[in-house]
Amino acid sequence: MEPIMATVSQLNAYMKRVVDGQTALNDIWIKGEISNFKQHYSGHLYITLKDDGGVLKAVMFKSAASTLTFQPEDGMKVLARGRIGVYEQSGTYQLYINEMTPDGVGELYIAYEQLKKKLEAEGLFDEKAKKPIPQYPEKVGVITATTGAAVRDIINVITRRYPYCEIIIYPSLVQGADAAPNIVQGIEYFNKHKLCDTLIVGRGGGSIEDLWAFNEEIVARAIYASQIPVISAVGHETDFTIADFVADLRAPTPSAAAEIAVPSQLELMSKISTMANRIRVAEVNALKNRRLKIEKLSLRNPKDRIDDLRQRNDNLLKQAEKSFLLTLEGRKKTLSQLCAKLDALSPLAVMARGYAIAEEADGTVIRSVKDMQAGKEFSLRLADGACDCVVKER
Repeated sequence: MEPIMATVSQLNAYMKRVVDGQTALNDIWIKGEISNFKQHYSGHLYITLKDDGGVLKAVMFKSAASTLTFQPEDGMKVLARGRIGVYEQSGTYQLYINEMTPDGVGELYIAYEQLKKKLEAEGLFDEKAKKPIPQYPEKVGVITATTGAAVRDIINVITRRYPYCEIIIYPSLVQGADAAPNIVQGIEYFNKHKLCDTLIVGRGGGSIEDLWAFNEEIVARAIYASQIPVISAVGHETDFTIADFVADLRAPTPSAAAEIAVPSQLELMSKISTMANRIRVAEVNALKNRRLKIEKLSLRNPKDRIDDLRQRNDNLLKQAEKSFLLTLEGRKKTLSQLCAKLDALSPLAVMARGYAIAEEADGTVIRSVKDMQAGKEFSLRLADGACDCVVKER
């Protein structure tokens, strides 16, 4: 029997007719765990259902998804009802879901949430503990698989943006049972030998199982203990791992991590050029100002300068003389006022108005007639002198 000749499109169309013809597959319940959950802007849901033995792609169109009473998410176990069909363009079969109900939460998802809560409570996610990423690193370390697209993206971006930086690759497993210990060894190796200024730890996207090494506790603690700032670059933009929370900075993709790790040489050159222009302009302006000052000085006759100084000196002397005279006049006025007050209080002024003062021989003032007895001698002080007196009678 001669082999059949067919195109890819013909084969895919044939397989679609074969699968569609299986009535047993037109209404079937599938039990599995959600992975790679995506909600399209159109409202359609794209899901991968999996168990320990395999995976099955599935789609739930907007009309069916609108009847859901819960929000699907990765790690959730569900029962999905629908039909098996072939998507001709890719030649893959998938489940077209009509209805879906929760069937518990996946074990990995539970482990993830438990570890996340534990490390958060210990302070491993604290923003205060995060180290700043160096602006101009001389060396960037990368821990990832050497065969994946992630390492090529990182090398390409760093080489293009900042070719002055040296890239040091530490080959590591990023998937499977031995991946977590491998990643920890890489982090410890870079720290022990102080090989770089910034460390990128990551891989491309994948299912929760593919990324699980970056959800391991030993990896999280190694990142936290690292003296070198760590950028976590695990998965696509919607994938978050424990490593993302612990790292000093999280990048949504390996390419984005490379952009964060180094500056752009084009931007630096532009800044340097701008600064150089500003310095040149400042120098030109300063030189112009100095020239103007020199020209002004050179245009003036030295005698004019001396005459100006002499006139200024005369003005200062006049101001000083005026200030002195004003001060002297004020003090004369104050002295005159004080003399007038003193004169008003003087006993001599009182006596000049016709009064006299009776005094004992020792100068004590006699204030009362009670101090006078017949025959007592005393002195009577007048304005123009004194005379001795005797009391004849009292």
